[in-house]
Amino acid sequence: MGAVPRELFVADDRRGLAYADEALPIEAGQTISQPYIVGRMTELLAPRAGQRVLEIGTGSGYQAAVLALLGCQVTTIERHAELAETARQRIASLNLGGAVTIRVGDGSLGDPAGAPWDGIIVTAAAPSIPQPLRGQLDENGGRLVIPVGSRTHQELILIVRRGDEWIERNDGPVVFVPLVGEAGWDD
Repeated sequence: MGAVPRELFVADDRRGLAYADEALPIEAGQTISQPYIVGRMTELLAPRAGQRVLEIGTGSGYQAAVLALLGCQVTTIERHAELAETARQRIASLNLGGAVTIRVGDGSLGDPAGAPWDGIIVTAAAPSIPQPLRGQLDENGGRLVIPVGSRTHQELILIVRRGDEWIERNDGPVVFVPLVGEAGWDD
């Protein structure tokens, strides 16, 4: 995470707070997660160089940049076109060599055309674990990290898929913006 200049991913008037351990507001009423949460979610995902990772909720692009610098091929889906465009510009400035693909769409449905995914990381809270995401995990240890719960309180859940078995672990309480979409919350 230290190799990603976090100040590039926050508004100019918030740059002094870029490394504070707190979520910060970004465009479209969204947030960039606090550094601790980005680190913890990345740790739970346990990415390895060469893995294909699907991120749901591009936001500022910071989490995708962290994963790309760890050697992952990242496809990230954002429902707000303006956020996707800003994230493209920020990530392009890092010269990551095409390691990040940003799409606009309903991330709650994942990306079945790209499945199976070695990892899926969701940076918005779902009311329950979206079945489309569960089904898109690689059967040989694919990992899904997702906040699940109400709009005001969630638990960070790790799911590991081994064949037809999904092992779930609760990593504790968190608070995220809602995952809006067909397999998430209504807008």
